[in-house]
Amino acid sequence: MSDLAPASRAPRTLPGATILQIIPTLADTHFGRTALEIALALLQSGARAIVASGDGPLVSELQGFGGEWVRLEPETANPLRMRGNARRLEALIGAERVDLVHATGLGASRSAAAAKARTGTWVVHSYLHEARPRRLRDAAYGRALARGDRLLVPSAYAAGRLVERHRATPERITVIAPRIDTAKFNPAAVTAGRLTAIRQAWRIRRGERVALVPGRIDPAHGQLDLIDAVRILTNGGLQNLLFVLAGDERDDPEHARAVVQRVAAQGLGGIVRRVGICPDMAAAYAAADLVVVPAVEPPTLSRAAGEALAMARPVVASAIGALPEFVLVPPRVPPEQQTGWLTEPGDPTALASALALAESVGPEAHRVLGARGRQLAEATFAPAEVTRATLAVYSTVLEGEI
Repeated sequence: MSDLAPASRAPRTLPGATILQIIPTLADTHFGRTALEIALALLQSGARAIVASGDGPLVSELQGFGGEWVRLEPETANPLRMRGNARRLEALIGAERVDLVHATGLGASRSAAAAKARTGTWVVHSYLHEARPRRLRDAAYGRALARGDRLLVPSAYAAGRLVERHRATPERITVIAPRIDTAKFNPAAVTAGRLTAIRQAWRIRRGERVALVPGRIDPAHGQLDLIDAVRILTNGGLQNLLFVLAGDERDDPEHARAVVQRVAAQGLGGIVRRVGICPDMAAAYAAADLVVVPAVEPPTLSRAAGEALAMARPVVASAIGALPEFVLVPPRVPPEQQTGWLTEPGDPTALASALALAESVGPEAHRVLGARGRQLAEATFAPAEVTRATLAVYSTVLEGEI
């Protein structure tokens, strides 16, 4: 095995290089699909693509187009297993002449960092931010990230958290927005039958407008503030606007009960509807007139906001975390680039005002804002764009421009 430092290795180009991605599992998830798309793009560029992960349904798809799979269970807190993973990676890097490792996940990053120390292979980390990390695991993750040659983050807000929490060097950080399947989340792809099925399931009557509040029922997502804002709106005379909460209620049963109780206490049972997990979220967005993301804790990304934009729906969101990077409003952008409205987090009165403003502009303004959101999503979140940006980082690292 080579103990050369990465800086002493000869630069090379992506064609002909061997790239190893490490992810938790090749399940049909955001991370699994992203790894698959990157692997395919690598092969098309002339590189070799290996994925090390737990088993999953995407393994056969990867192998079907020529990608290679190595079984590895990177996400473990067991020190002995982690050291074993590092040794396996070290052997794999040497045997397969791996030029660059891309690690996603705490365990993957720690094992990759340990292997890098012995092999000198370039390492790129995808940073996964935890709002409430365990101190020892967070410190170990920070040490692993510090050994990386490039750090990928889903937003500028996440980049700031990475610098603050782990003292990362800003010059090594690249922002690549989260992948969203813009073919699936495309208003043109939702059939009339799917749209009708959603409206019937939600008991939406003709003439009623829908404000969709997507996401897990969780204190961080601001559902209680939303309910208080709805009471303010109804006291002001707002009619024919229904609020649909579509998200998993199982993670925090206590908060779910609090939501039920708040709706009942405010007398909003006919206006605020909880529909649980929606199996067809693309149709759910299509059935909505606008989307509300009332977060009270700063997200490092917002998949809900991104999906809403991809579905050409204007968004009312809290001005917190990464949300202002995607829900664009003046003065951050010119008025002709606006995609929604922002409001102060944790303030039901401000949220009610933003919702009232969104309703006051009318359907044509919503259509224009939605079209801008769709354009932004295609340029930012589309799988092809995310893959292109990732391969550009690989090329920069391999060519020694770090």
